[in-house]
Amino acid sequence: MRVSVRFFAGLRERLGVSELEVSLPEGATVAQVWSCAVGGKSIPDNVLAARNMEYVQVSSPVADGDEVAFFPPVTGGAL
Repeated sequence: MRVSVRFFAGLRERLGVSELEVSLPEGATVAQVWSCAVGGKSIPDNVLAARNMEYVQVSSPVADGDEVAFFPPVTGGAL
């Protein structure tokens, strides 16, 4: 199956890519999408993931045609 992958903010800068497409076997998870997209590395604990614009756990399954986005942790505070 084919999955679109997007990286945002500092992840995009660090990885040098904003989006790509990966091929995975049926039953793959968000964590496996990350691993395939970044050359076999495990997803860091602090990275947030969304599948089709909804936040999900990295153990969530993906389906053919899904878009998976990865975000660095969000920080901020009151003004």
